[in-house]
Amino acid sequence: MVTKQSRPASRSAGRRPPGTTRRSEASENYLLSLRILQEDGIAPHVSQLAEYLRHLPVEEGIGTTLASVSGMVHRMSKEGLLAVNKGKQVELTPAGELLAHDVVRRHRLSERLLVDVLGVPLEQAETEAHRLEHSISAGLLRQIEKKLGYPETCPYGRPIDREGEVGPRPEPVDILRLNRAENGRDYEVVCIPDEDFPLLRFMVNSSILPKQRIRVGEMASYRGVVDLELDGAKVAIGIDVAARIRIRPVEASHPELVEGRA
Repeated sequence: MVTKQSRPASRSAGRRPPGTTRRSEASENYLLSLRILQEDGIAPHVSQLAEYLRHLPVEEGIGTTLASVSGMVHRMSKEGLLAVNKGKQVELTPAGELLAHDVVRRHRLSERLLVDVLGVPLEQAETEAHRLEHSISAGLLRQIEKKLGYPETCPYGRPIDREGEVGPRPEPVDILRLNRAENGRDYEVVCIPDEDFPLLRFMVNSSILPKQRIRVGEMASYRGVVDLELDGAKVAIGIDVAARIRIRPVEASHPELVEGRA
């Protein structure tokens, strides 16, 4: 059931960001991808961006060869949306940030609409959201957001920007990446990667989802995996995947220590 809430104030409430003219679907996919990588602390080289874009649905029709990605980066740089720094990393410009904010809102509110209202399974909602995001008008987006009760996150735990809010939000101080977890401790999953569809299907089937409680059995770097325990099952995931999963410590993960302080 969707619960209506009073609309929270944004950091730039009442102000429509300038320069938010809609772009081509290809440009929007680049803006969305770079914003997600930015949230994950990654400033990609062209080859890394090309690899990331290969995870998008084939229906998006994005060229992912180095030549096609380099050409698109060049065109968007001439438009003032992207920049390539001295380290050859692709970054959003301030103008690109404004447009990326709009694409991210449409994408993540589409995911919420699909899952919360239409009952689309989690492993399918990401693909369907890519189809919806390009056709939602600003007015319709506001109605969708209101209908959903102004959700804070998408179904995969990533934050949903408010209208007028630009740039990734600072993460709460108690959030860390799974590859930084301690052996034997309990954590709550906060956010998972959602754009790699085979990986997303695996995580849904393994119940590694936001609000799920997990225990880190072993940070087995020598095997390149993290061993997890959840709901009586054991699951191993790669260290590289663990680096993109956000978790929050569960304070009572060591009952014997809590009892010892009592």
